[in-house]
Amino acid sequence: MRIMVVTDQYAPMVGGVPTVTRTLARGLARRGHQVRLLAPSPGWRGTADADERVSLHYRGSVPWPWYPGMRLACLPGAAARRLIAAFAPEIIHIHSPVLLGLATRAAARQLGIPVVYTNHYLPANVRPSLERRPQAYDAAFYTYLVGFSNRCSHVTAPSATALRLLSERGLRAPARVMSNGVDLQTYSPAGCDEGIRASYGLPADRPVILSVGRLSPEKRVDVLVDAAARLTQASCVAIAGTGPDEASLRARVRRLGLTGRVRFLGFVPAADLPALYRLADIFAITSEAELQSLTTMEAMATGLPVIAADSYALAELVSHGRNGYLAAPGRSDEIAAYLDVLAADPRLRASMGNESLRLIGDHDCQRWLAEWESLYGLLAAASAGEQAR
Repeated sequence: MRIMVVTDQYAPMVGGVPTVTRTLARGLARRGHQVRLLAPSPGWRGTADADERVSLHYRGSVPWPWYPGMRLACLPGAAARRLIAAFAPEIIHIHSPVLLGLATRAAARQLGIPVVYTNHYLPANVRPSLERRPQAYDAAFYTYLVGFSNRCSHVTAPSATALRLLSERGLRAPARVMSNGVDLQTYSPAGCDEGIRASYGLPADRPVILSVGRLSPEKRVDVLVDAAARLTQASCVAIAGTGPDEASLRARVRRLGLTGRVRFLGFVPAADLPALYRLADIFAITSEAELQSLTTMEAMATGLPVIAADSYALAELVSHGRNGYLAAPGRSDEIAAYLDVLAADPRLRASMGNESLRLIGDHDCQRWLAEWESLYGLLAAASAGEQAR
């Protein structure tokens, strides 16, 4: 098939959506499909490139004002029609509902090409700097999002929670849950890489509590730092990632006197991540804005127990008391108590890690690539049948 993937977040930007879209595009191309990916350029000028077997078309862009690192591309309607007609895709898969998504969805409807939209966003992902968003803001966000979704051929979301948020607000388009998936070959239990341990300065004499993700307000890494101050068991909290909150989080660690317990690992290349998970004993995620969580799935695939905030879709991955524990959002005392329980009990960590491995099996990315192929094929066949009549 000829498949066009459209996203407003892609490499070199780091994050969940860039990872999902890159994995999807590369996976489809490896399975023999012709894939073209449309994304904002890192600067003012548009470019063309290739990512393995994926053809990349970058449109000139400007910075998104409320989210550092995100950019908005310009694609007038006529240009969108020319771009799509030249590639002649059988399906267009949109991953963000702003400028590129709007332009390609409108052009696809004019050209009779079916469109799949996958929602990855919560209001907090768009304006993470707002500590207390007014209800009117969230209402406007969902009015726009559901309106966009209802003009697509099919809508997907990575979790039942994510899909319910749309359904409760008026989603009428055909829809289903489609996991983002995780590469179970790359992320799996294996021996520890002592070279990686030395590179990141991780101890071998006490449990390592790992957190991986963007350091931005909605991820609530401040809660994990506060939990670290309450720990009674010897352990090391390792925070991997960068973002706009990094300076304030480092200052918080210094203020609480935690420099010997909390370590900032900075940006971790994708090639190092699997080994980093294998060096950890516990995974912690205190984010309050997850519609699935790739990092949690990667940790589970590596055989780690998980301590998570009971917020949005994290409870679909973490089964309380089985493969980890769920704490009330923002409650550093609860997070600390659960971390201490696991830090003190290697046998419990092992049993919960095994349960993580069992639960994550349903999210194998190869299974979900086959599901995407099936959905694309059904929509393309239905569209071709309508045009033939």
